[in-house]
Amino acid sequence: MTADLSTSTDHGAFAAVIGQDEALTVLRAAVAATHDDPGVPAAAMTHAWLFTGPPGSGRSVAARAFAAALQCPYRGCGECLHCRTVLHGTHGDVRTIAPEGLTFGVRDMREVVRLASSRPSSGRWQIVLIEDADRLTEGASNALLKALEEPPAHTVFLLCAPSTHPDDVMVTVRSRCRVVALRTPTVGAITEVLIHRDHIEPETARWAASVAGGHVGRARRLATDPQARANREATLQIPGALRSLGEVFAGADELVDRAKNSAKAASLDRDSLELDELKTALGAGGTGKGAALATRGSAGALKELEKRQRTRATRHERDVLDRALVDLSGFYRDVLTRAVGADVPLTNPDQLAEVDTAVSRFGPEGALHRLEAVLACRQAIELNVKPLIAVEAMMSVLYAG
Repeated sequence: MTADLSTSTDHGAFAAVIGQDEALTVLRAAVAATHDDPGVPAAAMTHAWLFTGPPGSGRSVAARAFAAALQCPYRGCGECLHCRTVLHGTHGDVRTIAPEGLTFGVRDMREVVRLASSRPSSGRWQIVLIEDADRLTEGASNALLKALEEPPAHTVFLLCAPSTHPDDVMVTVRSRCRVVALRTPTVGAITEVLIHRDHIEPETARWAASVAGGHVGRARRLATDPQARANREATLQIPGALRSLGEVFAGADELVDRAKNSAKAASLDRDSLELDELKTALGAGGTGKGAALATRGSAGALKELEKRQRTRATRHERDVLDRALVDLSGFYRDVLTRAVGADVPLTNPDQLAEVDTAVSRFGPEGALHRLEAVLACRQAIELNVKPLIAVEAMMSVLYAG
């Protein structure tokens, strides 16, 4: 196989990384350094990387593309077996680690360190991609730290943190990583991707890109998923629907229930499959003395699986609820900018009439007060306040000002 190295990263493994020219320059140089490119210093490559950026900037996408390019003998052609398997998440030497619950525990990270110590079986590197690295507990960070301090020769760590800066990651971990800061893609860049890569009708693509807040995945879901559009519409109707205290509590119940139902629907098939697989592994359906003994000792394993599934469902519920709160904060941000006459694009340009109605109702001070309430609700939920209580408190402010 041959590849045009001058264009392979433009249209190959890095094709899904949108609007990140500066970051791609750094990553391409690192890939070139692993091929002993005489024009690139060896220091361009390092064993640990931290991808940061606002939600939707494509941290995990960039990290996975980088992993593909590192494994690829052609520097990221996008066509070879290494590229295809890495990009599809099936490469044996690229492990993606994501928290099942709200945080990474010490046990999770010790398993990551164990995986990292093995030599690559088919690729050029053993690569560990850690999503949501900001959810590392202090104990988990310390467990990872030793591997970062004394990395195996053929291991690369790729950490992703959903932040506009890397401060959410423990300083001792961050200091051993090279930071790749991603930016929010432009509306135009997202529109082009939706049209040309995802084959979405241009008018729908432009609308989805304009209301997604620079979040590529969010734009794709809005363009293709009627339920995602319905959820957004229901959330943005909240500011105009709060006309009484009764509607405050009803609205809070509806918002939290929507998140719970989404989590339940998302986990139903996966939970059932995991349960069936575990029961089969423990001898369910088998016959004989060995199967009976295995089944008799299965209670602990089943209990552990159920606990893990509940934790995962809680995380999904919190994520869905946070998405709704982000939509609400965008609405009140638009009200504030219109109220003070700021010449900036709206987060929700399709809600202009509703935004102007809100401006006439409570003006810039009321908009700011309500925006602060939404942000306080997000923070309270992050600190493990019961979601319904946090949302009811927020709704009360949205109603009364």
